[in-house]
Amino acid sequence: MKIREVNENKKQFISLLLLADEQESMVDRYLEKGTMYVLEDNDVKAECVVTEEGNEILEIKNIAVDPENQGKGYGKALIDFLAGKDADEYSVLQVGTGDSPLTIPFYEKCGFVRSHKIPNFFTDNYDYLIYEGGVQLIDMVYLQRHI
Repeated sequence: MKIREVNENKKQFISLLLLADEQESMVDRYLEKGTMYVLEDNDVKAECVVTEEGNEILEIKNIAVDPENQGKGYGKALIDFLAGKDADEYSVLQVGTGDSPLTIPFYEKCGFVRSHKIPNFFTDNYDYLIYEGGVQLIDMVYLQRHI
């Protein structure tokens, strides 16, 4: 298993990016300003994009694991990589996500705790309603992990 930084042609991973953020125009908002990593285990299994948010905060803007490889520890490996790699430069790793029964438990297992939320983020910023695990995503829930 190898994790490498991607500096060019980040859109080659658009199918993975859209698993985590369904609207390409939203991905475009952070893709070029963010740092992208891919996790390879023979081939690409997962990706993430992180941005510097100031105040020693590193934010995961997008993280996705190929559907056939979910539940095998690749997402957690990326998070642990970020937490270890940037611990000297940042004190907090944060992620914003929908209040979904599919994603919140994953982040909590990775050591994140709820921090704050942005009301109506998904209904105000996306062109259509988003459902995950049978739940409509309305508010952006932020979770943080101290590193």
